[in-house]
Amino acid sequence: MTGVFVTGTDTGIGKTLVSAWLVRSWQADYWKPVQSGIADGLDADVVRAVAPDAVVHPSAFLLNAPLSPHRAASLDGVAIALGDFHLPRTSRPLVVEGAGGVLVPLNDRHFMADLMVHLGLPVVLVARSGLGTINHSLLSLEALQRRGVTVAGVVMSGPPNDDNRQAVEHFSGVPVVGQLPQLGGPEGLTRHPPLAWRPWGIS
Repeated sequence: MTGVFVTGTDTGIGKTLVSAWLVRSWQADYWKPVQSGIADGLDADVVRAVAPDAVVHPSAFLLNAPLSPHRAASLDGVAIALGDFHLPRTSRPLVVEGAGGVLVPLNDRHFMADLMVHLGLPVVLVARSGLGTINHSLLSLEALQRRGVTVAGVVMSGPPNDDNRQAVEHFSGVPVVGQLPQLGGPEGLTRHPPLAWRPWGIS
């Protein structure tokens, strides 16, 4: 299977718009294994707005509270285990979107990073472009690399900042493969050029 797991340096960093960008650019399928805060809407709906023809695979867990998966699941009386997650079957590329950041808890033992290891896809890290991103990006990348996760690249979200981009690349050794400016939501993304970068072939 070809595909990526999209994670971020923080909640609200732009993971869903970047995931939708990749889905549209690659004519890929989309899967959100864990969706919290369903009363506020589904991230899959953003992807559908940007890529109406995309195949959206159902989430393994739909949780009510807009909280970390471990807490939202607890409030719903649900137990999340790594064995509950299996990559959906598809002949197309697959974009998997995580919940929150790298070390967001899934349960009382496992983090989102453990799910990335379990699923075995290379990771795309979404990071803000502005102040603070060097520290947040390097910490997230270090946590992934310590677990043996293959990081395909970083996508920066927000106004371009060449100094921050170069610093992240220099200190991590991971390329910044895309830049998504502030687009005002899905409508702006539909007019944004596709991303030509492809991570296929990463081992």
